[in-house]
Amino acid sequence: MRMNKLAQSLLGALGLCAAATLGFAVAAWADSPPVEHLKLIKVSARRFIFSPANITLKKGETVDIELSTEDVLMGFSVPDMQARSDIPPGQVMHVKLTPQKTGTFEFLCDVFCGSGHENMNGTITVVD
Repeated sequence: MRMNKLAQSLLGALGLCAAATLGFAVAAWADSPPVEHLKLIKVSARRFIFSPANITLKKGETVDIELSTEDVLMGFSVPDMQARSDIPPGQVMHVKLTPQKTGTFEFLCDVFCGSGHENMNGTITVVD
């Protein structure tokens, strides 16, 4: 049992190192209050759009993306930032991002939510 916890800790540390190497720090948590000192960006998901669909972030600034939906189970994924969260109906989910490189990155719904799902996406633009 103790070895299992040690192995889990080591794997978690390796995952964080990999995320840092790729230039992003990411965390996700559910139904918790937003962190007061972080910039809060509220994103709502509904068939088949995110609102807002275009988000601008500053390089190096940590933000709390608050996710919600009222219709069906959705997903929020930013593959280039290794960020992902389910968005269960009626719950509030949070994803914390700290982008370390500039550019334009796509986010999308990665949980099939019906006809039109394939067009459910948006962009995060990271500026200096």
